[in-house]
Amino acid sequence: MRKFGLIGYPVGYSFSPGYFSRKFEKEGIVGNYESFPLEDVAEVTELLEGAYEGLNVTIPYKQAIIPFLDYLGPIAFETGAVNTIKKTEAGLIGHNTDAYGFVASLKEYTDYKKMTRSALILGTGGAARAVRYGLIAEGFDCYLVSRSRGDYLYYELDEELMAAVGLVVNTTPLGTYPDIDVCPDIPYDMISQKHLMYDLVYNPDKSLFLKQSEEAGAAIMNGLRMLELQAEQAWQLWNQETNVDELFPVKSKVFNGKF
Repeated sequence: MRKFGLIGYPVGYSFSPGYFSRKFEKEGIVGNYESFPLEDVAEVTELLEGAYEGLNVTIPYKQAIIPFLDYLGPIAFETGAVNTIKKTEAGLIGHNTDAYGFVASLKEYTDYKKMTRSALILGTGGAARAVRYGLIAEGFDCYLVSRSRGDYLYYELDEELMAAVGLVVNTTPLGTYPDIDVCPDIPYDMISQKHLMYDLVYNPDKSLFLKQSEEAGAAIMNGLRMLELQAEQAWQLWNQETNVDELFPVKSKVFNGKF
């Protein structure tokens, strides 16, 4: 039996277990996919030594997992964030499929080619790094926003800035079930039909962030399609040959100036 899993905390409402269980059943794969809620990232050591071919990584460990790995794929290296781990004879390899999943889903937006190539990214964690990487590759100017660090703080978002961007992406977990009555503290009264508001939250399918944005006239997207696409790329990585020459060694928490 092929064994895979998900690490994070919490993981009770995560997308991946159900998705891969359905995939295995549909494709006749003898496999098992489990969730592992780890209160401390150090608890991952036993899993990494176990009989798992691959693991997915979710909040809050997309950056903290890196010192436990041997190599990083190119996008994981550039973003400093890992959401997919592959076990190989050469060692443990960290990949990032979030960037691909986000951009591929964004391109399905009807007016994608007409969008103003400027975006606000709410949050500064691993998901934000992946979104930023993908958007810059697509020619967007990107600005990170949070309560305490980034290019802007929430209270600095003014009418001029909001009018200059065409895309706002929530990469924070705010609004995720069961805490559905919270959302990022942005000026929703400055949102208009010129904006696309994208929430990586997918449960509920229309978060408070998306509801308020839709009421202001904006187009909206949730993160479900991104998750489907990143999961498929993770599956491809688990099942293809690995070229170690394309990887970056992980020697410590700080390497090559990326952390």
